[in-house]
Parts: sequence; C-alpha cells; structure tokens
Amino acid sequence: MFVRLVYESFRRQKRRKLLAGVAITLGVGVATAMIAVATDIGDKISRELRSYGANLVVTPQEDTLDLQIGGVDLKPPSDGAYLNEADLPKIKGTFWRHNIVGFSPMLPVNVSAGSVQSVGLLGTYFSKALRFGTDDFTTGVRITHPWWKVQGEWPKDDSSDVLLGERLASRLNLKAGDHLEISGQNHAIAGVLSTGGSEDEQIVAPLSLAQQILGRPDAVRRIYVSALTKPEDALARRDPKSMNPELFDRWYCSPYVQSIAYQLQEAIPHSHAEQIRQVAQNEGAVLARIKGLMLLITFAALLASALAVSAAMATAIFERRAEVGLMKALGAGSASVAALFFTEAVLLALMGGVVGFVAGALLAREIGRSIFSSQITIDPVLFPIILAIAVVVTFAGSAAAIRRAVKFDPVYALKGEG
Repeated sequence: MFVRLVYESFRRQKRRKLLAGVAITLGVGVATAMIAVATDIGDKISRELRSYGANLVVTPQEDTLDLQIGGVDLKPPSDGAYLNEADLPKIKGTFWRHNIVGFSPMLPVNVSAGSVQSVGLLGTYFSKALRFGTDDFTTGVRITHPWWKVQGEWPKDDSSDVLLGERLASRLNLKAGDHLEISGQNHAIAGVLSTGGSEDEQIVAPLSLAQQILGRPDAVRRIYVSALTKPEDALARRDPKSMNPELFDRWYCSPYVQSIAYQLQEAIPHSHAEQIRQVAQNEGAVLARIKGLMLLITFAALLASALAVSAAMATAIFERRAEVGLMKALGAGSASVAALFFTEAVLLALMGGVVGFVAGALLAREIGRSIFSSQITIDPVLFPIILAIAVVVTFAGSAAAIRRAVKFDPVYALKGEG
C-alpha cells in the first residue's frame, strides 16, 4: 500500500513533481559544475599564471651574504659571483621536477655596439635542448617568458645571432636581417625584440656568446624558474629548520613555492632560491578569489533550488490535504504521513541528483574547454556527494511543508479546509 501511495502521488501530480525535479536538477547541476571546476582548477590557474612570468629566481649564495664591519657595507657592488651552467640540468632531478615548466639562465654583460660605447647584452637560453639522466627536455625564454615578441626569427642557441631590443634597434636604425658589430665582432640580427621591459634597450644573445665576451665559460648570473605550485597555507610559511622530521617530510613533499625553492638550492651548489613574491602571491590570491566566487554561486544555486522545492512541495501537499485527512482518519500516525512525503522527497532528490550530476559534468567540461582550453576531470567520488547534497536540499525545502501536513486535523482536512 505504501508503495502504491507513492506511485499514485507521482502519477497524479506530474506537473508538481516535475517542477520540483527541475528545481533540484538545476541547483545540483550548477553545484556539480562549480565543485568540479573548483577541485580541478588549481593546476590550470597555475599554468595560466605561468604565462605572466617565472615565480622563482636562483642567484649565487654570495649575493645573500651581509658583509658589514663597523656599519660599513663591504659587499662588492659588482656582479662577481656566478652559478655554473653545468649544474642547470640538475633542476630536472628535483622531487618536483614535473612541476618545473621551464627555466632560463641569465648572464648580463656590458658591450659596445655600433656607435654606442656601452650597452647591455643579456645572454640566455632561447629554446635549449638539455638532458638529465635519460630525460630529454627543452627550456628557455620561449617557455618562461611567453610575452616576449620577436619581429623576425628567434636565434639558435648554438649560433652567434642576436636579438635587438626595439628601442635600441630604433636608436641604431637597424632591423631584422641587418648586421651589428658587438665588441669588435660582426653579428647578424635575427629579430627585433619587444618585451615592454628593460630588454627593449638591450641586446639579447645566446648564453654562450655572453660567456665568451665575459671570458667566463659556464658562468650564469641568475636563473628564472617557472614552476606549478600550491598556494601558501600555514605550513608553507613555517621555517623548515623548526620542523620535526615528520612535518618536514610533509612540507618537502608538497609543491609549495618555498619547498621547490629549497630543492633548487639542494640541486644547484652555492645557490640561493627565493620566490618572486608578487607572482606567487597573486597566484594564491587569484585562486582563492575564484574558488570563493564558485562557492558563492554554488550556495546561491542550492538556496534557490531549496526555495523552489519548498514552493512546489507546499502546493502539492496542500492539494493532498484530503488524502492526508483520510489517512489520519483511518489510523495513520504522524510518522507514517511524514515517511510518505519524505520518501517522495528522497526519490525526487535522487532522480534530480542523477540528472543534475550529468548536466553539471557536461557544464564543467564546457567551462574547462572554453576558459582553460583543457578538460575538467570529474572525480567519481563527487557523485555520492552530489546525491547527498540533493537529498539535503530537497529535505530542507520540503521540511516546512511536511511538518504542516502531519499537523493537519483530519476533520478540517476532509472538509477541504486548511
């Protein structure tokens, strides 16, 4: 009899049940999409922000030494300390090597160029093929500095061709394909570089050329590293020296920018690595705000769904007050009446939850494709969570109406009075 009552309820009130089901489906669908995107958005946001530059810089350890005697700073003002280029492939040997998107060594020197007696020349990798162990990889400014634009061609890393900053090219009245005498040697200008930064006033050349001009083979002044990282939390800001072994292992095995910097220092002898704080902090702030916005949208969608379910269920139960009065007149208790309506609510929640989950998964994939140009991964564990949310929302929307139904006086209910 109980099953038949539930069946007849769905058969006779198709419109009311459909409205409640649609409300649940919409709310759950939006919640599914937002939760799926929020749980899979970390790496994608991090990759997007990597297009704004490196988030770590590695410099010689001597640069961090504070040499003061009697209040007088004895630290040399010149760039006298260097890293060894031969150590660079070791970056891909760190624990978080797969999170290292790329790195670019830099070596600035002063040269004469044409009619200009002193101009900056920056040696770097453009798209350098390297090997660590059995792994081959390519790195350079074309990966870590994607906003650099070149009119002409990029130089080869094993050539003597150079890029000319656009402001310097304009001052010297040179263009791609021309030649320029640099420190007494003739070099082809492969392209004109535009960065919006100090490089527009400089010559950018292969690292080997800068090392040759400086007379320091294998010398590197600093290394810019672009890495996928996890936003800072309380553990990330802890000093690793103050941690016990268990806590240190947890910190070391988390992709915090601080832990990756620590591993870079381990990989490159006599080096100091630190985050470029503006980029790293902006990444965490942007991610937190986007997740906060998604949480707000999810809450609003579920609240609207609960209100719609409440209105639909209240109307449906009011229309069935005679049925409730008859059940009570025949001896049904408040618990039996409540069980009937809660069973209907659970069935509605499950049906709306399943449809909403499928719709939300499709919406999440579309968001991933259109915004991040990649696919959002739907974790299977999200399905039972979404069904639970659907049940809670439906119960929250139905509770007031069901409570009123169990309090119906059978006398007035059978007379058609509320």
